[in-house]
Amino acid sequence: MATAHRPACAASPNVSILILRGPHTDAAVDSMVPPLAGEVRAALVERAAGAGKALALRSCRSERELVDCLRNMRAANAELLLLDPGACLPASAELRGALEQLTVPYIEVHDDDTNALEPSLAPGCGRRLRLVHGYSAQSYTLALSIALEHLGCAESGNDIHVGT
Repeated sequence: MATAHRPACAASPNVSILILRGPHTDAAVDSMVPPLAGEVRAALVERAAGAGKALALRSCRSERELVDCLRNMRAANAELLLLDPGACLPASAELRGALEQLTVPYIEVHDDDTNALEPSLAPGCGRRLRLVHGYSAQSYTLALSIALEHLGCAESGNDIHVGT
């Protein structure tokens, strides 16, 4: 059975922040609920737009696709990456290499719960600014606050100052 080819992380030329999600093993995440659906996704897009930044989301089905997207980040024209490695942990040599070659900083984010923290990437893996986890889907909200502050947009409707 042939799989459809997906473009290598193409994004519009005006994307400021890219959310890149690796594959997830949780069946509820993969088959029933689209990633960051509903209120959380809408709030992220609205908050970024209020700060004059465009937000794009890409979900990858495999580690290979995630690595390809990371290697093609220049084409995405993103200023910053919110990365959820998903089930790609521990990181392979190929994933670590792609992170080392990133030309933009990234914030590692996990939509886990404080009672069941997911593993994370090693601290020296590329230009990671922060690790955000333990707040379920709201980890993305906190990560976006950190990203906007890092990009100098702290005063643009961003009530939370996170000290970057």
